[in-house]
Amino acid sequence: MDYESVIGLEVHAQLLTRTKLFCSCATTFQADPNEQTCPVCLGMPGVLPVLNRQAVEYAIRTGLAMQGTVTGVSRFARKNYFYPDLPKGYQISQYEEPIIAGGGLTIELDGTRKHIRLIRIHLEEDAGKSIHGENLADPSKSYVDLNRTGVPLLEIVSEPDLRSAEEAKVYLQQLKTVLEYLEVCDGNMEEGSLRCDANVSLRPRGAQEFGTRTEIKNLNSFRNVQRAIEYEIERQAEVLDGGGRVVQETRLFDANRGITQPMRSKEEAHDYRYFPDPDLVPMHVDQAWIERVRQALPELPESRRQRYVTQYGLPDYDATVLTAAKDLAEYYEATVRLYPQPKVVSNWVMGEVMRELNRQHHTPAQAPVTPEHLAELLRLVDAGVLSGKIARTVFEEMYRTGKAAPAIVEEQGLVQMSDSSALEAVIRDILAANAAQVAEYRAGKQKVWGFFVGQTMKATQGKANPALVNELLRTLLA
Repeated sequence: MDYESVIGLEVHAQLLTRTKLFCSCATTFQADPNEQTCPVCLGMPGVLPVLNRQAVEYAIRTGLAMQGTVTGVSRFARKNYFYPDLPKGYQISQYEEPIIAGGGLTIELDGTRKHIRLIRIHLEEDAGKSIHGENLADPSKSYVDLNRTGVPLLEIVSEPDLRSAEEAKVYLQQLKTVLEYLEVCDGNMEEGSLRCDANVSLRPRGAQEFGTRTEIKNLNSFRNVQRAIEYEIERQAEVLDGGGRVVQETRLFDANRGITQPMRSKEEAHDYRYFPDPDLVPMHVDQAWIERVRQALPELPESRRQRYVTQYGLPDYDATVLTAAKDLAEYYEATVRLYPQPKVVSNWVMGEVMRELNRQHHTPAQAPVTPEHLAELLRLVDAGVLSGKIARTVFEEMYRTGKAAPAIVEEQGLVQMSDSSALEAVIRDILAANAAQVAEYRAGKQKVWGFFVGQTMKATQGKANPALVNELLRTLLA
């Protein structure tokens, strides 16, 4: 049977606050185990939570950016379940009365734009971390690190509007970009500050009723999101084609084997026994606060992309690539301010810069070649000191050593050869040594031109000024 996949994502974004959601413990990543804890986040008897105002403001900022409605009154609830890394035996979250209702995000795939609706965005505290593995002091035991307990999370819940694993991946990538632009989450999936649960079901194509869904927990990379959903779609199709019934359950993705495996039966809201947290009063957000946050919103990816097209005259493709990450966009704009040729800079950033960033696993802020260094290199090309080819060699050396372009040019003697007399002598020797090719060119075989240019560049070790080479060749071959 031909099936349609129905997918919704629940994304957990760790907020960039300095302290936890209900206490003053730090949120620093990779602190020593259980050092960033206190009686409040450990759930000791008699303690009272105090809400982090910055976390609330980050939630408002995200809701406004996603076109959601900031509710005037929201409420925290206790979500009860028992797990080793949840010391209180419940999680403080929001359910029936979240801080943000609705909203959405528009994605683009294969030239088609699609709006993915949101159900809600709500605040909650994170749980701790259970640690298992061969590298522990005693591999037969599991350990618990409670540093993450109480760290503020935004849970962003989409409607089941996604119809393929690739759409899900693009949606998550776009959401990550927005959160980074808002500076509410660093989006680091490897460190767990952005995690995703995927709800997947199948239905016969054309049907309106949803099928039975399964949930895939804690997906920690874009690739794994796509792989896990693709596998789950295939698995469910095989079950249905074989006359079986998909069981509603929570599953884990084994990235090494590329399969999902059952974890537990899927809980519903009533299983968690939600009830209003008696230690926290309802949260009131007035219109004045909402407007202050709205006025302070930064430029978002879509607006920046459109500006690059109109202000800089870039193709839509360039603008999309350059604005996909905030730090890359800022690197690009910093370079354009110093070297105001937007398309030239775009070519270099999307080519040489991004190639080295990817190769070295660097962020733009970590790149040894700063916008100042890149602009200086491009000015040397304009001045005729370097050819484009040599400039790329110099860039690689700049990235490797951290040295500025003029220093490398001087050390290695890479100045472009622009002396017409010296260059003419080189070209005359080449023409004299290749009389047959000269005859072919003069007989109308235009392709031989590239041969002469190549031989000249080879003879000058790539230092010849390309424009001057072409000019001299036209004169000498006339």
